[in-house]
Amino acid sequence: MSEGFDLSTQESGVSLRNDVPAVPTVLVLDAGPTEPAPRLGSLTGRARVLHAADADGLRDRLPAADVLLVWDFFSDAVRAAWPGEGPRPRWVHTASAGVDRLMFPELVDSDAVLTNARGVFDAPIAEYVAALVLAMGKDLPRTLELQARREWRHRESQRIAGTRACVVGSGPIGHAIERQLKALGIVTALVGRRARAGVHGPADLDRLLARADWVVCAAPLTEDTRGMFDARRFGVMQPSARFINIGRGALVVEPDLVAALEKRWIRGAALDVFEHEPLPQDSPLWTAPGLLVSPHMSGDTVGWRDELGRQFLELYGRWETGRPLMNVVDKKRGYVPGN
Repeated sequence: MSEGFDLSTQESGVSLRNDVPAVPTVLVLDAGPTEPAPRLGSLTGRARVLHAADADGLRDRLPAADVLLVWDFFSDAVRAAWPGEGPRPRWVHTASAGVDRLMFPELVDSDAVLTNARGVFDAPIAEYVAALVLAMGKDLPRTLELQARREWRHRESQRIAGTRACVVGSGPIGHAIERQLKALGIVTALVGRRARAGVHGPADLDRLLARADWVVCAAPLTEDTRGMFDARRFGVMQPSARFINIGRGALVVEPDLVAALEKRWIRGAALDVFEHEPLPQDSPLWTAPGLLVSPHMSGDTVGWRDELGRQFLELYGRWETGRPLMNVVDKKRGYVPGN
């Protein structure tokens, strides 16, 4: 792990500008015809709201937009449409915690301020990680398999309290996971870019991995963290360890994880994020021994889209009155910076 990567975040405020037009234009990159659009009714009379469904529509409307809301945060349409002629929005908000899809040179080097959905997904993802830990420790997937076959097979399960966890990523999501695991009685260590009170630095990572029963990846995807969990890192872990990734798929070298499971280097794993989504049907991850696959749903609880919409409206209220924006991403680092 490079000394240069930063896994921490903090709430930061940046005053964007004071020359807000009388009726600003908000451009929304929609998530598709089957997905609900953001509820922006409270902007009536305060903004002109335009919509785009793809890169072509986005490209045509970008020069007129003061604000871009990336509602479809799985899309690469912004990357495709941003380069070109004409002005570009001075503020871009993505309805996601991760911003890696927006880290292309033209936007990074522009004067556009980028904000993210920090805070919306912390608790739901932490709950999901706790559920995975309990499911694997108590062998619930096997119980469901045996029930489907009407097969009575007594087993012993793992005691969760007293086990050790290493959470990689010391941002709000990582801290929420740490709190949730500690509530289960798990001795939890948090790893970030640098050592500080309550957080280990990169120099401690391998040592903590070698002792952990649970390794949870909650890091942002940057050039320094891409592929950080590879054959060497899986080889450091103990054979009884389980690995969980709820960060970004590209943080893991997926063939190395499959090999580690097949060779029994580690006991099991759970992935909620993947390098290619949806996961192709012919991916070896589907059949890797001891691997739980879920479709990028760890942060998506009932009402999550409404919460994302409310967060954007709150930020818009700050922007239109000249108050500092929160959740401002350091575009050179690829995340909201921390202390």
